Amino acid sequence: MSQIIKNRVIGIDISVKRTTYAIVDVRGNILAKDNFATTDYSNVNDFVTALSERIVEFAEYNGGYEQIRSIGVSAPSANFLTGSIENAANLPWKGVIPLAALLRDRLGIAVGVANDAHVTALGEHTYGTAHGMKNFMVIALGHGIGSCIFSGGLPHLGASGFAGEVGHATVVHNGRECGCGRKGCLEAYCAEKGIITTAREMMEHSDKPSLMRKLGDLTPLNIVGCCEQGDEMAIEVFNYTGNILSMIMANYANLLDPEAIIFTGGISNAGHWLFDPAYKEFNKHVYHNIRGRVKFLRSSLNDRERDVLGASALAWGIKEYSLFK
Repeated sequence: MSQIIKNRVIGIDISVKRTTYAIVDVRGNILAKDNFATTDYSNVNDFVTALSERIVEFAEYNGGYEQIRSIGVSAPSANFLTGSIENAANLPWKGVIPLAALLRDRLGIAVGVANDAHVTALGEHTYGTAHGMKNFMVIALGHGIGSCIFSGGLPHLGASGFAGEVGHATVVHNGRECGCGRKGCLEAYCAEKGIITTAREMMEHSDKPSLMRKLGDLTPLNIVGCCEQGDEMAIEVFNYTGNILSMIMANYANLLDPEAIIFTGGISNAGHWLFDPAYKEFNKHVYHNIRGRVKFLRSSLNDRERDVLGASALAWGIKEYSLFK
C-alpha cells in the first residue's frame, strides 16, 4: 500500500480576542482559514477541546485530516522549549498551560507552540522580508512590544526560552510604570498606550494648538492622521517615540550586528513619521563600524496572514509524529 504524502500543515494563532487557524501547503499558500472567539472559553480544557474538534472537522472538510503533517501554534507568553503558555497576562487562563501536550494527546500528531514574536520571525524568515537573511531582528510594535533574534539562521531563544524581551529593556530610569510592574520599559513609551500617553503629556504641558485636542478617540492611527495634516505636535509625538526606540535598537545592533531590523504590528503603520526620526537617531547611537549597514525594514506580509503563516513555518520545522502510523 502506498504511503500518503503529508503535504499540509495547520497554523494556529491564539490572540486575546480571536483564535485563527489555517491549512497551509508546502509553498506557503493558505488553502483555507477560519476563526472563533477565544473569549468564549474561560476554561482552558474547554478551549482545547473546542479547538481540537474544529481542527479535525476543518481538515476533513478541506482535503482530509490524513494530509496534515503537523500543527504550529502562536500564542502570547508561549515557550517553544517547554511547549507551554507560561503566565500569560492577557489570556483568561492563568499559570502554566502545557498546550502542545494537550493538543497532541487529542489530535495524535506533532504540535509545536511558540510565542507570537518567535512565530512572526519564522514567518518573515520563511515567507517574508527576512527571506534569505541569517542575522536579523523582528520587532512587533502594537499593544505591547515583542521581539525575536535570529542568529546564524536560527532563532536565539536563550536558556529558558524567553530571550529577546526588548519591550522590557529600560529606557528611562524610574520612568513610566509598565504593565510588567517595572518602571521605564521601552513598552511604556513605544507601544500603543505609551504613544497615547506621550501625546496627552505634550498637550497637558503646552498651550500650543493641535488637531489632537479635537480627537474624541486618541489612537496612534489618529495621531498619524494629524501628522499627515501637518500638525506639529503630532509630528513631535512620533519624533519623541522614534528617538526612544532608536536607542534600544542601537544597543541591540551593537551587540548583535544584524543585517536588518524588521518591524511589524499596528504601530509600524505609522511609517515614515516614526521610522525616519528613529533611523536618523539610530545611526547616531550605533557603533561606527556598522553605521549605515543595518537596515530598518517593514514587514511585507499581510497583517492578517503573518501569524498563521509563521505558525505553519513552526509546524514544518518540528519532528513529525503520529499516533496513526
